[in-house]
Amino acid sequence: MLSRRDLLRKSAFLSLAPIVPTFLSRTARAAGPERDGRVLVVLQLDGGNDGINTVVPFGDEGYKKHRRELRLPTDRLFKVGEGLGLHSSMRGAADLLESGRLAIVQGVGYPNPDRSHFESMNIWQTARPGRPGGDVLGWIGRSLDAGPLGNGPDIIHVGDENLPRALTARRATSASFADASDLALALPAPPRTDESAEGDLAAFVNRTVTNAYATAAELEAATTRGADASARYPGTGLAKRLGLIARSIRSGSPARAYYAIQSGYDSHAAQLPTHARLLGELAGALRAFLDDLAAAKLADRVVVMAFSEFGRRPEENGSLGTDHGTAGPLLLAGPSVKAGIFGKTPSLGELEEGDLKWSTDFRSVYATLLARWLHLPADEILGGHFDELPVLLA
Repeated sequence: MLSRRDLLRKSAFLSLAPIVPTFLSRTARAAGPERDGRVLVVLQLDGGNDGINTVVPFGDEGYKKHRRELRLPTDRLFKVGEGLGLHSSMRGAADLLESGRLAIVQGVGYPNPDRSHFESMNIWQTARPGRPGGDVLGWIGRSLDAGPLGNGPDIIHVGDENLPRALTARRATSASFADASDLALALPAPPRTDESAEGDLAAFVNRTVTNAYATAAELEAATTRGADASARYPGTGLAKRLGLIARSIRSGSPARAYYAIQSGYDSHAAQLPTHARLLGELAGALRAFLDDLAAAKLADRVVVMAFSEFGRRPEENGSLGTDHGTAGPLLLAGPSVKAGIFGKTPSLGELEEGDLKWSTDFRSVYATLLARWLHLPADEILGGHFDELPVLLA
């Protein structure tokens, strides 16, 4: 009999297991993806990134009108298109664009936008705007449920936050760690695995903990095998997380999706210095990550998607910041993307209730990545058909 104390002691490891216990679903796991399988890395820019000062529409007359104190000097921007420029701190991103490894999708949003951080992020993470209930699994979790599962974690979250809802699944296994040292904890002896005298719940917990030990051991070995002393990353938190992801990919991890979060984008006040720092960290970490994988001849296996739950309003507020808005740019990076600007850049002269009009449904981006990158049934996963975008080379 499993005691309440034993259950509580063991429950710390449950986050490494699928959401639905195996005794409720006896479906056999298929063979895992091969070592050269494709990988999706998702970066969440948490807080609502100001897309107007990320991909700057300096050629739009409305920019000067709405951004008086927060207007960026045109001569310092990295020009990326007609009347468009990247923020001056995003040299790494500009280099990626020049080398053919960055696509910028403009005007990304969804119908009836919600300006609540929680609700909007919930919509992005489930890809089900009309079904915000707690029973809806994450879009990445649903996606990997629909494909072959590996012998290790299928999804890896790198960070100290709670497991993002996007990763919740029925069959796919997720793991979460903040640092390689987290995988080398002094754990107590593994539990017994004889389930003959235990009920379903006890058996599930014992199997879960046993799998947790195996997963932790595999991840620890992976990050050790994947270490590359020649890799050079900026000294930022995001760069550290992307470096761990690169080590895991180099090691041959079976994971098909990775997830990391960069916080701090809720810029209601004193936006300029904070936003510049965040965008600099993002661009620098992203370039270092792709350069690292390129050196290991693995970059063509990886596509990175960087998104934020919403953009900011065009009109700056009275605190040298911006408030919650709607549409914004989304970044796709890697040698398998078509470099350039995609979608319609929102006009600052054609606002809707003071906000930018979205033109690209975020689920079209998801559909493109699912169908054309991961070769998964996008319509089934997303609950409907969404037009794919011409942003991938293959």
